[in-house]
Amino acid sequence: MSRDDITNHLKFAASLGVSGVTRDPAWRARNTHRDPAGLQPRLATDADAGHGFSLANSVQVFANSADALAAIRADIGDCTRCKLHTLGRRQIVFGVGNPNADLMFVGEAPGADEDITGEPFVGRAGQLLTKIIEAIDLKREDVYIANVIKCRPPQNRNPEPDEIERCEPFLFRQIDEIKPKVIVALGKFSAQTLLRTEEPISKLRGRVFDYRGAKLIPTFHPAYLLRNPSSKRDVWEDMKRVKELIKAVG
Repeated sequence: MSRDDITNHLKFAASLGVSGVTRDPAWRARNTHRDPAGLQPRLATDADAGHGFSLANSVQVFANSADALAAIRADIGDCTRCKLHTLGRRQIVFGVGNPNADLMFVGEAPGADEDITGEPFVGRAGQLLTKIIEAIDLKREDVYIANVIKCRPPQNRNPEPDEIERCEPFLFRQIDEIKPKVIVALGKFSAQTLLRTEEPISKLRGRVFDYRGAKLIPTFHPAYLLRNPSSKRDVWEDMKRVKELIKAVG
């Protein structure tokens, strides 16, 4: 395996939230013990020690996406991984919605209303997003909504590179557990961050990208639409494509 292969493998592992590796040979052992009905794997226990299993090296398997998302939220905890926890944020804003959603929306970061409630997109922009969702015959509870970062930046400034680096692996884990058919990146910052590009949103919207097993569609942020109502027609065109893609991929 080349140095580039190893580097890419480690980057991929980091994006899934893996923070380290072990040389313990027991790590390579598979825990094939199952419940009496043989329906789902379980974690190794102390009783398995004689079979070469180690609690420290167990890999957890979840029965459903809701449980997996709950574990990701627990992993975040009362996060202190970046400086935002010292800059006035009240709480983590993890994400909300259907853990098996076909459609996922990704915004930039929580605002003041979201920082108070702990739920993304609940202010004026969130109310408009709800209307946009309903316009394609879905309900808010049918989709999943999250942000690139989970804490409110002071004065709603853009997230900084070190903050994104610490936080976006949790978003990647959310996406990989939910497995949406379509992801809508809301606004310039979300689209540029996910796609690793500096192209303006005006050039990104109207296009479809492959992203982590889903189709990604960038569009204008609802907050932008509140300031520029004339762009609602563009978002409507994007959302019609979203609806078509969900049906086509399904």
